[in-house]
Amino acid sequence: MKYYEVLIASKSFRGEALTYSSENDLPPLSVVSIPLRNKSATGFVEKAVKKPGFAAKAIKNRLSERSLPVHCIELARWIADYYTCSLGEALRQFAPAQPITSGEYQSDEPVRPADLKLDLSLPLSKDQKAAIELIKKGKQTTTLLHGDTATGKTRVYLELAKDNLKNGRSIIILTPEIALTAQLEKVARTLSQPVYVLHSHLSAAARKKIWLAILETNEPVIVIGARSALFVPLRDVGLIVVDEAHEPAYKQDQSPRYHTSRVASRLGELSGARVVLGTATPSVADYYLADVRRAVVHMSQPAIGRMKGAATSQVTDQKDRSAFSRSKYLSNLLIDEINTTLSAKKQIMIYLNRRGSARLMMCQKCGWQALCPHCDLPLVYHGDEHQARCHTCGRRETPPTACPTCANPDIVYKGIGTKALHDELKRLFGQSKIARFDSDSLRGERLNEQYAKLYSGSVDIIVGTQVLAKGLDLPKLGLVGVISADTAMALPDFSSEERSFQLLYQVAGRVGRGHGPGKVIVQTYQPESPVISAALSRDYRSFYQYSLVQRKQFRFPPFAYLLKLSVKRATSAGASTAANRLKDQIINQKLPVEVIGPTPAFYGRRGRYHYWQLVAKSKDRKNLVEIARSVPADWRIDLDPINLL
Repeated sequence: MKYYEVLIASKSFRGEALTYSSENDLPPLSVVSIPLRNKSATGFVEKAVKKPGFAAKAIKNRLSERSLPVHCIELARWIADYYTCSLGEALRQFAPAQPITSGEYQSDEPVRPADLKLDLSLPLSKDQKAAIELIKKGKQTTTLLHGDTATGKTRVYLELAKDNLKNGRSIIILTPEIALTAQLEKVARTLSQPVYVLHSHLSAAARKKIWLAILETNEPVIVIGARSALFVPLRDVGLIVVDEAHEPAYKQDQSPRYHTSRVASRLGELSGARVVLGTATPSVADYYLADVRRAVVHMSQPAIGRMKGAATSQVTDQKDRSAFSRSKYLSNLLIDEINTTLSAKKQIMIYLNRRGSARLMMCQKCGWQALCPHCDLPLVYHGDEHQARCHTCGRRETPPTACPTCANPDIVYKGIGTKALHDELKRLFGQSKIARFDSDSLRGERLNEQYAKLYSGSVDIIVGTQVLAKGLDLPKLGLVGVISADTAMALPDFSSEERSFQLLYQVAGRVGRGHGPGKVIVQTYQPESPVISAALSRDYRSFYQYSLVQRKQFRFPPFAYLLKLSVKRATSAGASTAANRLKDQIINQKLPVEVIGPTPAFYGRRGRYHYWQLVAKSKDRKNLVEIARSVPADWRIDLDPINLL
């Protein structure tokens, strides 16, 4: 009998290696299945040891004759240290089958790519050639590729991928949205090497099968997927691409709360791979750091084969209600432009960053408002199913026919969601084919499943939320209408203007991408906003300079690091007491940090719990790591949060 210390890929495992027995010779980093309490878990053999002084449990089986690449364990140890999580939580990212996020369906069906056309025989533009050479010769592992829409960033990725594949090195291409994997998979298959697509809609069995195939391959491959694809067991990685690198989906919301771009950069350092962060709207912090390191590559020239000329834009002031005589949601200008675009046999995209039919249900007589009894947040009305729903805890209820406080039957529904907007478009343009896409879309109706229809132009009007802003290429699109462009700017957070700029810039960029002329109509209560002006004029630089001034003044990234600490208790008083106790503890550590709060969290009540939070700022991240390691186990730790909501 032989004995081995095994590192365990489980959040239940918080220490170092445990000792197990096996009758077989197992080389270091063998991938094994082991018993852990009353369950099975994945483990990675660390080393052989002498017989322990206790009865060691037996390893169940070895999953593959191939061992895990060394850089995977090195990266897991780095994640555990950098994000102050347990090694087991970090190792779990590298296990053959990771947990599926609740609420997402599981399927073995692949995402069906549309019939996309990226002609690799076309010559490269000057910008593309320069970008490729600068990335290859760059002194830094990571390069920020700042390229506007239609400049051909995807072509740059593929040319870099071709060179690495010729040299026997594999490729990882990350996307923030499952729908975008369809686009990338189609063009990646032109490179004549195996392509593996990973996303959270795959079943655990399908993910395990792909994971083992990647581990055991003897040839260079291309892996495409969301952030979890970063942890595949590739032996020789030559290129890591983080496409649409500004997207918040790249920030993990569960422990370890890593940011994909930072982990990708570390993986590049460990594996010798080049890392490319591609985006038209970099985060202010990412751009600042890349600029300091002279690792920004710009692309502004349209790719060859694309028509020149950006879309024209017009702004409608929503305060001027005379401009909304035909619809309370759509301006007369937007309605006219929709009719013109439909007559030209072109597509229309209507963007609104809200789901549901109405945001508020209230009594006009006494002011009663429909709130979730668990979360104290407004219930959202969904007219298609006549249900009021809490988008925080999931509670559903039937709306009252009269005010429960004063019995007034006149309940009004204020605000607008994508469902109500869809209904309004149906009323105005009943002969057109209209499709709605948001996170309430049912299986079979999601964007990635309907993308081929959108690409071909068989849908006339597309209505949706943020999913429409994420890198979609729609050659038939002629008009983009943005409803209430300033909604997100009202959020009380340091990143709200940045996110508003990115969303508006990106959604406006869906039209005029080199397929032909287009138009953008924006409705807003703040037509003079510098954020909206910069987004519509495609002026990233002016927005960046405007944001830097504010970030420096109030000590937000990139001029300080952040740590967000959250606690939940059964009562608000209990949460407040715990938060104040922790604040005193942090102050007593006498570290050079600024502590803000404690305050109730933005979503102060969820379900039966009340949430309070503290925020710590420091110019030296090590101070925040030291604080994070001293925090009680029942606190939620978020180093480098992308927002403070």
